[in-house]
Amino acid sequence: MIQEVISEGIDLKTFLDEKVNQYNQGDFVLEDPIVIPHQFKKLQDIEISGFWAAVLAWGQRKTIIKKCRELFALMDNAPFDFIMNHKEDNLKPFLKFKHRTFNATDTLYFIHFFRHFYSKNYSLEEAFIQGMTPESNNIEQGLINFRKLFFSLPDHPKRTYKHIASPARKSACKRINMFLRWMVRIDNQGVDFGLWRKIKPAQLVCPCDVHVDRVARRFGLIERKQTDWQTAVELTEKLKSFDPKDPVKYDFALFGLGVEEKF
Repeated sequence: MIQEVISEGIDLKTFLDEKVNQYNQGDFVLEDPIVIPHQFKKLQDIEISGFWAAVLAWGQRKTIIKKCRELFALMDNAPFDFIMNHKEDNLKPFLKFKHRTFNATDTLYFIHFFRHFYSKNYSLEEAFIQGMTPESNNIEQGLINFRKLFFSLPDHPKRTYKHIASPARKSACKRINMFLRWMVRIDNQGVDFGLWRKIKPAQLVCPCDVHVDRVARRFGLIERKQTDWQTAVELTEKLKSFDPKDPVKYDFALFGLGVEEKF
């Protein structure tokens, strides 16, 4: 199908818009890590579970979902209440939690950070807007400052650094960009939540995973050889030519083509 679009000169925007409509549907939620925050209603539960699901999102999607459910079952499926009100003894079951390189040390620090943060803030959105203005072209400075904030507690473990990406380290920040898409984009399709208002959809950067990267290159939307932060920005700027107000909606099309149609 991609080759047909390229060789037959089919309008790329029209094609991708059709694919957005095809994949940006409620059924998408069932097999994607975003199903985890969709289990919750309270804002803070959605934020905490969504952020954690995004951070753990590598490997097979079924395994990611299974491990997230295992994690939040340890919190009695009430993550905000658990984080804010747990006792020290309640943390012992987490010593056995692991997903790939994310282990108990990382888990306990995430709990520690969230407790500290939510004791002073209502929404996790506040952690991502530091250094940003309504005129900021994208979320870059917000991501840089978020990582600094996340590791601002004096007892943070250095091994956890690898789980929180930053443009300052040239990372494409795929997982955090995905989480921000979930929280910021707003439509009536039942996939993304659209809960945050201080960050605009136009400021988001497209999550650039292996599927999105591969399909975007086939369409000539990426020229940069490596895949890093500048690659993600390059792709997003191209997508803005299709929809300057909501460029990241095309993540559905690129990801869907890459995964479901095996391109």
